[in-house]
Amino acid sequence: MTPTTVRKIIKSYDDPLALVWIRAAKEMGIRIVRSAEVNASWDGAGVLTIGTPETLDLDDSLAQMILHEVCHALCEGPDSLTKQDWGLDNFNPAKRVHEHACLRLQAALADQQGMRAFFASTTMFRAYYDRLPADPLADGDDPAIALARAGWQRAQGGPWSAPLREALERTALIARALRGATTDDSLWHGQPTAR
Repeated sequence: MTPTTVRKIIKSYDDPLALVWIRAAKEMGIRIVRSAEVNASWDGAGVLTIGTPETLDLDDSLAQMILHEVCHALCEGPDSLTKQDWGLDNFNPAKRVHEHACLRLQAALADQQGMRAFFASTTMFRAYYDRLPADPLADGDDPAIALARAGWQRAQGGPWSAPLREALERTALIARALRGATTDDSLWHGQPTAR
């Protein structure tokens, strides 16, 4: 019997979707850190901490979490970048309109690639997200629309527009590559949908 050779491991596997969104975040000046201590938290100084996989819902992804937080920043505007958690307090009912604006923008951005369901909110606000109209930025009486539209403008022409657009396109590319390889219970199944 020959002695066992210890294999030197020089590379590791990474989730392709996580790679796409971590790179996009980096290009936006955001460093991603994972911690079981939070769901998601922005420190106001360039670090976005996202919960570890076991602390998130089964239909959450790092991509969805990053997109959601980026939408908060876009809706709140440039001043929010220096404030902890974008200057929002999730436990303050008066801030609900800000969460709704974020979700409207999230849906509008995901719709560009036909991936609204894939990027859906998985929090207690899911019912609101699921009720959004085909055009989540259309005129209406929801006060969140104005904030979401402002976020949309920043997303389309601001410094984050290129990395955000590229991350959404790459996500759709991965989804198309998985067509026919997923089961009905996979979040990837049926993605992207027709635009």
